[in-house]
Amino acid sequence: MAQLITRPADAYSPLYFLASLGAGGLAVTFFMYLMFWVPHPDAPVPVFEDILRAWGNGGIATKTGIAAAIAGIAGFAFLNIKSLIWNLGRLAEFRETEQYSKLRQTNAETQLLAMPLALAMTVNVGFILGLVFVPNLWAAIEYLFPLAMIAFALIGALALKQIGHFLGRVLSTGGVFDVTANNSFAQLLPAFALAMVAVGFSAPAAMSLSPVTVGASLILSTALGTIAALYAAIAAITAFGSMLQHGTARESGPTLMVVVPILTVLGIMLLRQNHGLHTTFEVHGTDAETLMLLTKILAVQFAFALMGLIVLRRQGYANAFLRGTGNSAGSYALVCPGVALSVMLHFWINKGLVATGLIVKFGVAYWGFTAVALGFQIAMVMLVLYLNRRHFGRTTGAQPVPAE
Repeated sequence: MAQLITRPADAYSPLYFLASLGAGGLAVTFFMYLMFWVPHPDAPVPVFEDILRAWGNGGIATKTGIAAAIAGIAGFAFLNIKSLIWNLGRLAEFRETEQYSKLRQTNAETQLLAMPLALAMTVNVGFILGLVFVPNLWAAIEYLFPLAMIAFALIGALALKQIGHFLGRVLSTGGVFDVTANNSFAQLLPAFALAMVAVGFSAPAAMSLSPVTVGASLILSTALGTIAALYAAIAAITAFGSMLQHGTARESGPTLMVVVPILTVLGIMLLRQNHGLHTTFEVHGTDAETLMLLTKILAVQFAFALMGLIVLRRQGYANAFLRGTGNSAGSYALVCPGVALSVMLHFWINKGLVATGLIVKFGVAYWGFTAVALGFQIAMVMLVLYLNRRHFGRTTGAQPVPAE
């Protein structure tokens, strides 16, 4: 028996969950239009009624922004869910193969954390879909928060179980972790997964009126976020030493920028927590403190993004895996930094510069800075569509390979 490979994605890797993650992230970037451009005086986030009212009262510019946001959210949410379902099916098949058994015995076992990472993103996307498209959802929101937290708890438990299996294997017996093959930031994927669960846990802190719900949200998100930050720091330090000695693994080059989305996710978690502490527990921060926090996060993000781009260019990554004959599922990791920078810039502009009075909302400076965020978003939209065609489009000259 032989299996015909007609497209790169037929040679499955768990990293294809990043295709679902990237599409979900782009849905979030379009939600930023509504978050910061549509008034929502009765809720901390825009809901269906706010969007409908803004559409009725707004001019052509407002309607254009709302239409683009709704189309972008719907389109990329569809891609997010479609890709997630496809990946879950392929992963179930992959688990029956010899390649899966070998994967569980190598450093690459942590690639399996891409699954809970994508699951957590899809839950967040589902919440956005509810806010945007379901009328009167806010009236039942307090009942939905516990359900969402249960979903994130299950995903978090899955992620911790997978991390526990990996760490138990490599730490209990010496010599099973290949230090020479740790010359990338691929081992930060578990931290990314935990951070995505943490930001999901933090949502009720920013939106709930129940002290118990807010308190549970603060505790759970802080716990997962702290573990994620600790894991990321340890994994980055150990990997950096290997990269200095052996250079960065060429195919894993995009992982050098995984710090960027991790920081965006944890940054949003902190903003949500600060809002909950303010509204529920009378802990008052200032807009200037928020500006300084977001500026520091952006500084670190741009540092890692530039480092990653320099290495990718020196290694000729684009010629090898984007324009050449080679294909790597890890190329979808390139989407995450651009999406993360776009989202963080929106928060920096609106919660930092505008909130402190440094610039006027919807003024010339505002749109100048916002254009940068939109530029990252547009580039990532084009990249996702290109990668989807490259990896999931039919190819010619397919060769049969042994079936598993």
